[in-house]
Amino acid sequence: MADNETKKAVFLTAEWSNLLMFNYAVDPAMLRSFVPPGTELDAFEGTTYVSLIGFEFNRTRVHGVRIPFHQSFEEVNLRFYVKRASKRGVVFIRELVPKYAVAAIARTAFGENYSMVTMSHRRQTDADDTIKVEYAWGTGEQRCSLYLETEGPGLLPLEGSESQFIAEHYWGYSKTRGGGCLEYEVEHPCWHVRKAKHVSARGNFSAFYGGEFGKVFSRNPDSAFFAKGSAVTVMSGKEIL
Repeated sequence: MADNETKKAVFLTAEWSNLLMFNYAVDPAMLRSFVPPGTELDAFEGTTYVSLIGFEFNRTRVHGVRIPFHQSFEEVNLRFYVKRASKRGVVFIRELVPKYAVAAIARTAFGENYSMVTMSHRRQTDADDTIKVEYAWGTGEQRCSLYLETEGPGLLPLEGSESQFIAEHYWGYSKTRGGGCLEYEVEHPCWHVRKAKHVSARGNFSAFYGGEFGKVFSRNPDSAFFAKGSAVTVMSGKEIL
């Protein structure tokens, strides 16, 4: 165990909480230009998905260090799903955060398409244990939001279910500036998820994701759910190609 641990360099630790996962079926052709070399598109029962994920970062440390005023913040990311041999991973098309330093560090360390934008969130738990969560970003005519109300208790995803396919990916991949591929590991326990009773995605999504994705997000998601989240550890990346 000790020898194995020395091979892993921790880049970031944090708590990810109150995750909203809005999932949209798309034509695989939309994503092929984003697929890093050495990976291939992954699908669930023949369907290719992109996901808009909103969540909270808390207790964030980079290389074990707390960065002042950058420990708690929101993130909304647009991602899709790939595989490399037996590893199931995600690729981020765009990630939005309200902190400039977070965006700059992520762009430098992982080559990710991070941008800083004004963001907010709200969470409410009703007497019947319904959880209501909203993430919003942008201002004026560019404002967008994701809203979800839960239904039923939080449960571990069933083996082979769509929610397991979406939630349980433990590898990230990104293209490098030189045309290669960076791979990094994300460690966290399996998340309990709750079904969605009501969802809403509103706003000028084309302003952040372009017209083609804007059309996708103008319709209701094909599925959506809530995950409570957990502590996470993001390992430093390594170039594999």
